[in-house]
Amino acid sequence: MSLDTTHSEGFDVDEIRRGLETDGIIACKGAFPRDWVQRLREDIDAAFQEARSRPGGAVGRGPNRWYVEIHPEDVRGFVDLVEHPWVRTVCETVLGPDYQIVEVGFDTPFPGAQVQPWHRDFPSPPETKNERRLTSLAFNLTTVDTTDEMGPFEIAPGTQWEAGDDFDHEQFPPDSEYLRYEALAQRKYPRMGDISARSALTIHRGTPNRSQLPRPVLVLGVDAPGAGNDAHHDLAVTHGFWEQLPESVRSHLSCPIVDELQPIVQKHDIEGLVMG
Repeated sequence: MSLDTTHSEGFDVDEIRRGLETDGIIACKGAFPRDWVQRLREDIDAAFQEARSRPGGAVGRGPNRWYVEIHPEDVRGFVDLVEHPWVRTVCETVLGPDYQIVEVGFDTPFPGAQVQPWHRDFPSPPETKNERRLTSLAFNLTTVDTTDEMGPFEIAPGTQWEAGDDFDHEQFPPDSEYLRYEALAQRKYPRMGDISARSALTIHRGTPNRSQLPRPVLVLGVDAPGAGNDAHHDLAVTHGFWEQLPESVRSHLSCPIVDELQPIVQKHDIEGLVMG
């Protein structure tokens, strides 16, 4: 699947940096056409069915909410996504020119999914605590037009800088902080084709899906050199896929190159804690 994104050049890097340093989340509206997203949804649905057919293929993130990590070649639009000028510009601006792609996956709250506890995706690293520097980003791309009934993503802007030393596992803030986060909270309603970038340290949660529809969201995780989140993921590509990748993509992939992909056994469960 090919995509012309040459029209998207010329993004304001100061605005990108300011958005991620203040609110902790930014977005590019209409980054991809709806038919491209529909094909992505087909790939996600197929990957979910495969993952649920085997032990460890999908991990629960609360009632009726599942996360599945996949390999880059499991989605036809991988190169389109990582080569999109806005994605490249955001990564280079915040993480530097040698950023590394460490995660591809998707999170799906199905009908009946419940509210999650406020959380961040992993503990704040020393670079963020001591130097006020972000070393990782999470890109999210919705495959639906999000409505309030679907359980939209909710985020507490500006909380990426909180040390979190008193958080459970340095990821889950105490209940005593919930009123403060709820006062800050913003719900996001992206449409098919929109893409967002956020610090995974910004406190967030999924809200209840009261609709009759699932809300699959693709996740792309990217690190600055040495951030170390690659140790928590099992990204791999086949030799044939690697040979077809442009050098501009290869330079940001340091994953194993294998003869045959192995199904990923999920370990993205936030320290084994049950969410919901």
